[in-house]
Amino acid sequence: MSTQDTRTTRYQDSIAAYWNAEKNPVNLLLGDVDGLYHHHYGIGDPDWSVLDTPAEGRDEAVIKELHRLEQAQADLLAHHLGPLLPGDKVFDAGCGRGGGSIVANLHYGCSADGVTLSSEQAAFANEQARKRGVDDKVRYHVKNMLDTGLETGAYAASWNNESTMYVELGLLFAEHARLLRRGGRYVTITGCYNDAYGLPSRAVSLINAHYICDIHPRSTYFRELAANRLVPNTVIDLTAATIPYWEMRAKSSLVTGIEDAFLDAYKGGSFQYLLIAADRV
Repeated sequence: MSTQDTRTTRYQDSIAAYWNAEKNPVNLLLGDVDGLYHHHYGIGDPDWSVLDTPAEGRDEAVIKELHRLEQAQADLLAHHLGPLLPGDKVFDAGCGRGGGSIVANLHYGCSADGVTLSSEQAAFANEQARKRGVDDKVRYHVKNMLDTGLETGAYAASWNNESTMYVELGLLFAEHARLLRRGGRYVTITGCYNDAYGLPSRAVSLINAHYICDIHPRSTYFRELAANRLVPNTVIDLTAATIPYWEMRAKSSLVTGIEDAFLDAYKGGSFQYLLIAADRV
């Protein structure tokens, strides 16, 4: 594991400190289901019958169902990275505890480099790769996603999964464009505020405060992608697909207090959940 530290701002220091200390059950218990630890939300139709499970097994049943929905989200993102070959390399920007890189390896057999500001997350993720016997192909590094020091043009695909709101998009997409080979694929799944609504709503502001982030407007994604030679080929509005995840989570033992803000923002139209795939030209 590389331990090169390229943080340059107090804000990035605060993000690293937050994730070094974070032990939220909604992240850890869901990952304990099958060893794929994600830091994002879910999509799809839940099996609502799990809420009727007898009390003794209800929490376990709901956790498994929430994890199934977040795994569906990870699989959708991985699907849009391809087609990839086992000899290809992919880049996971803001990798968290590493689930996305392992999913990409499971789908394609490819090598992956994940980066995070958190030394705790990187160490955890590398241990998971070792346990799965893929640490020769999947590696995690303590690096700034805006300035990774990784090899220019070495990657066939790259992505951010709910991590773009922690950085300036112009700087982020410039680094992805540098890392990707010509014709390479960039994918993000992200929450963004809806320009048509106006300025960020109260619910969006609550989400920003909860996660110490700065949610971008939808328009900024497309402007900065184009400015950095990343041309969108697919845009999917996943807002309706993610609302059931939040409705189930709000009824679970894993509530964090932010669920109502997400539901208000999505249902009120001020917030959108998008998948954007773009080609490096």
